[in-house]
Amino acid sequence: MALPACAARALGPPLQPERGAPARTTCPRRHSRVEAELAGSRPGSVAASVRAGPPRGVSRGFNSQPLLDEPLKASSSPAGAARTPLFALLPRGRRRRMHDLRRRWDLGSLCRALLTRGLAALGHSLKHVLGAIFSKIFGPLASVGNMDEKSNKLLLALVMLFLFAVIVLQYVCPGTECQLLRLQAFSSPMPDPYRSEDESSARFVPRYNFSRGDLLRKVDFDIKGDDLIVFLHIQKTGGTTFGRHLVRNIQLEQPCECRVGQKKCTCHRPGKRETWLFSRFSTGWSCGLHADWTELTSCVPAVVDGKRDARLRPSRWRIFQILDAASKDRRGSPNTNPDANSPSSTKARNASKSGKNFHYITILRDPVSRYLSEWRHVQRGATWKASLHVCDGRPPTSEELPSCYTGDDWSGCPLKEFMDCPYNLANNRQVRMLSDLTLVGCYNLSVMPEKQRNKVLLESAKSNLKHMAFFGLTEFQRKTQYLFEKTFNMNFISPFTQYNTTRASSVEINEEIQKRIEGLNFLDMELYSYAKDLFLQRYQFMRQKEHQEARQKRQEQRKFLKGRFLQTHFQSQGQGQSQNPSQNQSQNPNLNVNQNVTQNLIQNLTQNLSHKENRESQKQNPGQEQSDGNTSNGTNDYIGSVEKWR
Repeated sequence: MALPACAARALGPPLQPERGAPARTTCPRRHSRVEAELAGSRPGSVAASVRAGPPRGVSRGFNSQPLLDEPLKASSSPAGAARTPLFALLPRGRRRRMHDLRRRWDLGSLCRALLTRGLAALGHSLKHVLGAIFSKIFGPLASVGNMDEKSNKLLLALVMLFLFAVIVLQYVCPGTECQLLRLQAFSSPMPDPYRSEDESSARFVPRYNFSRGDLLRKVDFDIKGDDLIVFLHIQKTGGTTFGRHLVRNIQLEQPCECRVGQKKCTCHRPGKRETWLFSRFSTGWSCGLHADWTELTSCVPAVVDGKRDARLRPSRWRIFQILDAASKDRRGSPNTNPDANSPSSTKARNASKSGKNFHYITILRDPVSRYLSEWRHVQRGATWKASLHVCDGRPPTSEELPSCYTGDDWSGCPLKEFMDCPYNLANNRQVRMLSDLTLVGCYNLSVMPEKQRNKVLLESAKSNLKHMAFFGLTEFQRKTQYLFEKTFNMNFISPFTQYNTTRASSVEINEEIQKRIEGLNFLDMELYSYAKDLFLQRYQFMRQKEHQEARQKRQEQRKFLKGRFLQTHFQSQGQGQSQNPSQNQSQNPNLNVNQNVTQNLIQNLTQNLSHKENRESQKQNPGQEQSDGNTSNGTNDYIGSVEKWR
């Protein structure tokens, strides 16, 4: 049987089909150039196999026999060549890979088709369910007009809007805290940002009675003048974090310059080359490593005055000279006042000598947590050998302050060994750091009995802490930030973070060990209880004062609006009367009475305000008399005073 013309041109002379094979009546597809060359070179075998192969892109079904299992038959006859596919001539490994890819493609297509059908069915079912719910809820409204189609569109729009809002909210705030805030926003009003941070009860019951002067802490800090903030850094109380806040997180006219790789920052006053902060991160350890109250009150005034042009970095021998000179001056001047050696008088005397106002601040911590944190720090190799412990002009001797270890450090010591050392300065460290050690003979334990010594140290620490410009607690970071901002009128850029997981919290101790630690730090336990009570009372007092001031401002604003309204009403009546005096008198016979009432009301408001201002000015300047001529300016004075308040 003759082949078509296209096959005759491509393959040359016609081939005789095998007996019983069906005759081809159509022209096969056009092959590539390589296949054509193969067909031209071997017309007896390769061309027939090309014609007999399946078209490109068509796979054999799953029920058919895999092609790789077909034996590679010799193409000696045209019939055998017609049954052999083209890629059967490839190596066996490549044929297997091609077959695997083909099967995977078929399975992927089937899975995608099933997934598409399933999603379509699910969406259709969901549409019917939501439509039924919507029709049940809004059944009466669906009877008006053709509401089925509209309700479906509205329901779809609401669902899409809800999904869009959820996606946007998740993108803006993906954290779990924001999710809790979202739930609280729907259930309760906005929570107080200064809520209890230690999960205790919100209502605080005070134990100590403090005066208004003890609770009110508002320092008129003049950063452009000579005021200086002195940070007393107690070990393992979170002072490093608070010190970084002071140099990196305060809004200032001239911020501190902190360079990368350097611990200290340059904190100069605006327009001056003097520092306003005496701390580890601004001036370094100028009075020794972790200097206590006794060292700072004697060292800071002399260092600031003597090293004003030398960037406040004295050497160790210079520190001893300064402290020795201060102690000699203290001994040489006789004190007739019995309270002359008190810490407050010492601070005032040093401030008067230097001409500066020193505002001492510090941070305290729970004694048990602080003790465990210091033990873990000592385990890692901390020694604090650079601490001077200068008291009364000299450091303690080795007999007065023995060492707890014999080597270079005390690294790896167990907790029991740390607690057994009787000379360990970690015991009651906060009381020792805040008290005036000169009252008990410094580190000489033979000056007075131990019981009397502990009582004097505790009372001195409480007095110094109460008269400090500010102190905070590690367990109340947000409240500490709030009180500092209200005390010094300086705001932080970012809020403080409360870390409830620390190295001390990871230490598991039983009740017996905890009681022993509390016994070793019994002075710190009493001091911390006193400090916590004073701290929370100050916080409540400042919050109440803030609410009262806000309420007073609202009341003054309402008074201002009433006065403004009365003034406008009076001026409009006066203008109308001046334009038509006869007509106004004939039409409004009671106009003069109304004007008199309005004038009397405005005059009473003005007089009340003027009397209040006079009382306040007399409180501020008791010896200065106020003239009565200023109280007769009428409504203009009232408006001017309120504008001044605004």
